[in-house]
Amino acid sequence: MNEFWVSSGHLLLDRSADGFLLLTDDFLRAFLARPELMPPEEACDAECALHAMLLAEPRADVDPSGLADADAVENWTVFLAFRNALVAAPTIEAAYLRLATGDLSATPPLFMTQLVHVILRNALHDCTDAATVRAAELLFRPQRVSHHDNTVLLADAEAIESHEQQRNASPLLAMLAPPAVAELTVLTDDNAADYWGRSDAFDMVLNLGGTPGGRDALGRALRIWVRHMLGFDAQIDPLPALTDPDWRWFIGLDTEATRIGNALWAGDEAPDADRLLALFRMVPDSTAPIQADMRGRPIYLMLAANADNLVRLKPHNLLTGLPMGEVVG
Repeated sequence: MNEFWVSSGHLLLDRSADGFLLLTDDFLRAFLARPELMPPEEACDAECALHAMLLAEPRADVDPSGLADADAVENWTVFLAFRNALVAAPTIEAAYLRLATGDLSATPPLFMTQLVHVILRNALHDCTDAATVRAAELLFRPQRVSHHDNTVLLADAEAIESHEQQRNASPLLAMLAPPAVAELTVLTDDNAADYWGRSDAFDMVLNLGGTPGGRDALGRALRIWVRHMLGFDAQIDPLPALTDPDWRWFIGLDTEATRIGNALWAGDEAPDADRLLALFRMVPDSTAPIQADMRGRPIYLMLAANADNLVRLKPHNLLTGLPMGEVVG
């Protein structure tokens, strides 16, 4: 078994006999150690005491309403609601489902992203295919899109930003250096073994059409996500184009793809349809609780880049957008 994504925090969690994640106090402490929750220098004594109490007893019943700063009251109220959701659920996966099917605006995207990261690390626990694991990064890390020699390359947006900042520190380097994505390594069959040792750097580029096939790898990652979270299998295969004259259901895996898909569904000429990067045909197996008129019929998945050439995949769209009854963990 390969170790990877230590930054997900999976080593801080327990694992149930049936393969789901169980909350621990240490996992909650990792959230409390984030800079967003560390009391600033100007924090009042009450906020410092609250933070110290939660570090000692992460499940302690505390009331932030008496803090001097209104923003601090709001921040701690939001975190405690999130913490309580984790504590109340039987598993981390169940907590994520409940949060994803509720009012998403009440939970900071940062918290949801961290849950996706650690849940995927668990779901991919026995995966030995580096391309599938690299493709799964799309579910919790934005990607910068670039086109090179008729290929579509996806590089981690944060890794690209880091390279660009280093380059901007030197005007000469900024003039002479190639695009930042060229400084990263494209994942191939020949270097796939290198992925595991550098997985937490998120610095390997995914070629959506190359070898190993990036779209195939993303389809496998999405299939694992659905199977782990919803309990049924589904065949998910990439398509070159949507040619089904009777397509009945689609899921936009991001905001841009949803907008384009809605236009196509309405029979309009989709604006910016050239931003579509991948199209998948999904067919859930017979155990899936799919509504009667969609049983055995394909569901189409769309992925697109926005105007800034960024891909921000929303993994909850795939869980909540299926033609099935309410999913409650």
